[in-house]
Amino acid sequence: MQIYIDDPLKPEILMLLEQHLADMALHSPPESVHALDPAALTAADITFWAAWDNTQLLGCGALKALADDQGEIKSMRTQPEHRGRGVAQTILAAIVDEALSRGYRRLSLETGSAEVFAPARRLYLSNGFSECEPFADYLPDPHSVFMVRDL
Repeated sequence: MQIYIDDPLKPEILMLLEQHLADMALHSPPESVHALDPAALTAADITFWAAWDNTQLLGCGALKALADDQGEIKSMRTQPEHRGRGVAQTILAAIVDEALSRGYRRLSLETGSAEVFAPARRLYLSNGFSECEPFADYLPDPHSVFMVRDL
């Protein structure tokens, strides 16, 4: 598995991100879907990674700068057929490493509260994240779980 900074508008990645947005819309009301569209993932304050096995896309994730000392994890997604292989764990480790190298003191994220998001919440909890109040521009939302990890 190779993980590197990549282009979210690449056709294979674009398909994965569109699937991600469709799944978010399926499990959360529109006002509670906080996933970014692929074009937004090209913004200057976002670093986007993809995980590949040769030419096969395994998953992706992004780090958004919120402040000089804080970042937010965005668009974590593993191809369904590659779940359970450590893809998300490896991408998360790359994001945490980058956050540390930037001198961030805090890493935050928002994920869903529905049962379908339980594996994501377990991943983050097992990596030192804990639930917290909404951060940045987020508002309290029963469909969201906010998490933070001090670095």
